[in-house]
This record gives sequence, structure tokens and C-alpha cells, in this order.
Amino acid sequence: MQKQNKKSILPLIGIIWLSLMLFNIISSNAGLKTISYSEFLKLAKEGKVTEVAVSDNLIRGKMLTDDNVNEGGESFQTVRVDSDISGILDENGIEYSGQIQSNFFSNLLSWTLPVLLFLGLWFFIMKRFQGQQGGFMTLGKNKAKIYMEDEVKVSFDDAAGVDEAKQELVEIIDFLKEPQRFTSIGGQIPRGILLVGPPGTGKTLLAKAVAGESKVPFFSLSGSEFVEMFVGLGAARVRDLFKQAKEKAPCIVFVDELDALGKARGVGTVGGHDEREQTLNQLLVELDGFDPNMGVILMAATNRPEILDPALLRPGRFDRQILVDRPDKIGRRDIIKVHLKNITAAEEIDVDVLAGMTSGMVGADLANLVNEAALLSVRRNKSRVTMAEFEEAVERVVAGLEKKNRLINPKEKEIVAYHELGHAIVAMSLPETDPVQKISIVPRGIAALGYTMQVPTEDRFLMRKTELLNRIATLLGGRAAEQIVFDDISTGAHNDLSRATDIARSMVKEYGMSETLGQVYFAHNKQNQFLGMQTEMSGDYSEMTSHLIDKEIRSIIDEQYEKALTILKTHRDLLNRTAKQLLESEVIDGEELKNLSENVKKQNEMKSKTKDIKNQPALAA
Repeated sequence: MQKQNKKSILPLIGIIWLSLMLFNIISSNAGLKTISYSEFLKLAKEGKVTEVAVSDNLIRGKMLTDDNVNEGGESFQTVRVDSDISGILDENGIEYSGQIQSNFFSNLLSWTLPVLLFLGLWFFIMKRFQGQQGGFMTLGKNKAKIYMEDEVKVSFDDAAGVDEAKQELVEIIDFLKEPQRFTSIGGQIPRGILLVGPPGTGKTLLAKAVAGESKVPFFSLSGSEFVEMFVGLGAARVRDLFKQAKEKAPCIVFVDELDALGKARGVGTVGGHDEREQTLNQLLVELDGFDPNMGVILMAATNRPEILDPALLRPGRFDRQILVDRPDKIGRRDIIKVHLKNITAAEEIDVDVLAGMTSGMVGADLANLVNEAALLSVRRNKSRVTMAEFEEAVERVVAGLEKKNRLINPKEKEIVAYHELGHAIVAMSLPETDPVQKISIVPRGIAALGYTMQVPTEDRFLMRKTELLNRIATLLGGRAAEQIVFDDISTGAHNDLSRATDIARSMVKEYGMSETLGQVYFAHNKQNQFLGMQTEMSGDYSEMTSHLIDKEIRSIIDEQYEKALTILKTHRDLLNRTAKQLLESEVIDGEELKNLSENVKKQNEMKSKTKDIKNQPALAA
């Protein structure tokens, strides 16, 4: 393609050069009148020639006529006949000078150099344009970043916390290293491997690790890079991608965010035959067309597998799906260890404690956590990152940036203190709730005036009805504390009410935990498996059932609110004493709250015993 383009440009360059030469000849003779030699002699004798320039064959100068006397004369030229022209010029008092005759080669050089300079500048600009913008010559080329086998430095040691996914991918590595082991008995490797999972779990890192372990070239690009505004370009890029992959086989082709390209056809489009669908059709054809034993492995990643076209997921295309899920506690510990190698950490860092504090976080969250801890250590002028920075980083990631400069009036600060202690005391009083680690009334994030941090002791995958009810009661503890202490309520519980209502609604509509409605599923909503977002759809149940659902949700909320009120009224003394200390220190950790609870409990027991002794009847003398 590039050779053909160069051949087509060469004639154009020749035409431009000849045009410039012709323009030079025409422009040089423009406005120059040619006269005979006899007429020149006549004008010279009459004194009408003012100045001349004499060369070997030509005489050029200016002559005066009746029309141009005031304009300085008219330019002329004539053929030189006499060899001794200087005598004639001296007799008539005409000023003259010599002029070197320019030949063809000097003219050629004088115009070739500017043309070459112009063409060089033009080629430089076009090359830069094609390199940065692609240009029309490269519209059909794929935009994949190609990493050769010696450029991929990622290995399975860098991808921690995804052991199950790595075990699935070991087979692919074995095939790329020793394909004859599979082909000798007629086995075929999967043509396409789809990595699915939440964002930030390491899907792209796993694909690079497979290439790094296999020591093969790695093609990396995003699904959105195929689709353009020009119809047919996406399909051309797919063809070009697989052509290059076959030339460099064995290799791995990785398409990130496959859902941008492989969305189900006919959904959300008017015509049904747009550019994206043409690109998807070409991808399906290429997946069917290439020989799986040639060593080209197509890998893709997505966090929205439910919207992919079913034709992509059938056997023979992306026929193997590998889940890259959120890491468990052991996985989080291994991920933190990998990132700790990049910073200067203190020896007393307890990785197991950090893994327990980061429940639900993915690899990207943990990388950000370690980086935040390192930045905090730099701000505090420390040479090593200690456990204090990691704990602060966890709070910063979970609750937001601490805002000590935000001024809160004493009344609001007191309400926040009782509100947060309401959460903490209810959580400590109910069984099987996450232990309280810290209570703070320092504002954080966008709207949080305080927070109560509860850290689970282990990863949970199932929740029983009792645990869900206790969680609702804990969420409502803040509002209950405000009601008891101030006999009034504030807007600070809006997030608590939202979360509590969501749990109650899920119990009734999704989990079948309502005795009134029974074991029936009512949640007809479309939910994304990994992103957590859902679209509410109209339920196919009657208005009476809808009324019962609302009534049951309200009943659950009211019952748990009464439970929180009862607990806080029972521990009113602990609530008041702890609130006083929290207002002074602004932060209380879980161990300190536990000690305060034990002290108040012992004091209440002593008061109770003293009261019983006083109430006993006196013994008869």
C-alpha cells in the first residue's frame, strides 16, 4: 500500500516541478519588449537609451519613448551583433555593465533547490499527521498496541488474589509453549477466552501475565477503538488485526471492554445495521475462520457479560468464560504484599489486619490504598510507611478526606456525637454484627459529619434473616439516639434510612423473608451482575400485592427502630458518658468504647447491689 502511494505521488511531483520552471521562464520575460538591433542603434544615437546590460548574446536595458518618459523608461532586449559594442555606447554616453549569461543548469539548480525544500517540508508534515492522526492512508489499520515477547514483563507473580483464574489460564500457556502436545491427539484449544468480573479485579493484568508467561507477542486494544463514524472501518480493522496476528502467531490478541463492540445486535438501534453491528459481524466471521491450532488466542474482558451478543458466547467463539471475582481475605493479603514491594514499609506492618480491614475491595482499590498510605507518610516527613498511615488510608478511602477546617457549631456537633454513638452501641448490643473499630465526629467526604467504622472479622457470602434485621437496627440506631436524647430528629439519618429501606425491600421482594407474602420473588428489575446498578421495572403483580409489600417493608423498619430505641434506653448512661468523652477527643476507637462499656456495666451492677442491700428489711434484734 505504501509503495503504491509513493508511485502515485512521483508523477505529481514532476508536474509541479515543470510548472514552476515554466512559470519562471514566463515571469522572467513578462514586461520585456524585444526590438531589432538596428532599432537599438537608432535609439542609442538619439539618446533615448538610458542604461544597458551586455551579455555574450543579448543586450538588455531601458529606452525612453513618448509614452514613458516620466516613468523611467521601458525595458527592452535585443540580440547582440557587434563584438565591439562598448565603442558605440561610449560615443552616445550610455551607461553600461556586463551580465553573465545564465545557462540551463544554473536555472535548473536555482529552482530545484526551493522545490526540494518545499517537498521535504510537505513530506515531514504529512508524516507527522499520519503518525498522530492516522491519516486517510491508515484508517483501515487496527490501532492495537503490539508488545513483543521480550517486552511483556508481567508474570503470574504480579497477578495476586486470582488463583482460580490463573489455574484456568495455565492450560492456555501450555498450549502456546508446546502446541504439539494438544494437536498430536486431536485436541483443540479454546478459540476465545472471556474474562468477566467487577472493575479493578485485574482482568487486563491477567491477560498480560499469560503473554508474559508464554513469551509470545501480545496485541492489546479496546473494543471502542474498532467503531468509527465511517461505515466499514471497524470491519476493516478487525480483518487487519487478525491478519497481523496470523503473521506473528503464536500470539495473544486481547480486546478490553468487549461490551463496547459485542453488544447484542438489534438492541437500542433504529436501523439494525449500523457500523457497530458490521464490526461485530466481521469479528464473528474471523473467529469462525481462523485455525485454532495456528496459535492465535483471542482474549477479551468485560464487566457487563449480560449485554453481550449470544453469538459471541457460543462454543467455537468465546467458548470459555473465566470469572475474575473480588478477592477474599487471603487474596487481599497477597495483593497487599505485592504492592508493599514498591514502597518502603515498616517491619511491623500486619498484612493480615489490613486484609481484614479492606473487605470488599478489589486489586485497584488496594493499590490505591497502599499509594495513599505512602503519600501520607511523605506528608508526615516519615522515612517509612507505618500501620498508622495504612489505617488512615483505609478511613480516607472508605469515608473520604478528613476536613478538620469545617466549622460545626456545638449543637450540631453534639447531635452528630449522639447519632454515631447510637449506631455503635446498638451494634455492640446485638449478636453477630460487625465489631465497631472506630467512632469519629470529624467531618469527612462530601456530606459525612461523622462516621462509625465497623470492620467484619471474616468474608461473608450469605446473610441470615437475623443478621439482616440486626443490620437494619444498627442503621436506625443513630436516629433513635437523637429521638431519646433531644426528643427531636435531624436530617443526618437520610443515608441510614435509605440503606435500611433497601435491605428491608430486598428481604421482602427478593429473599422471601416475609411471613405475610411468603416465598415469592417480586423484584422484577434488571440488575448488572458486577457493576451493582439496576433498573427498576414495573412488577407483574396486583395493586393489593404492592400494598402488602409496602406495608411489610414499613413493619420491618418500625420493629427494628423500636428495638434500637429499647437498647439505647437501657444503655442511656453509657450513651451519655461516651458522648461526653467523644465531644472532647472527637475520636474513640473500638477497644476504648468496649472498656467504657465494661466500666459502666460494673458501676451499674454495684449501684444495683447497693440498692438491693438498702431495700432489704432490717433483722430483728
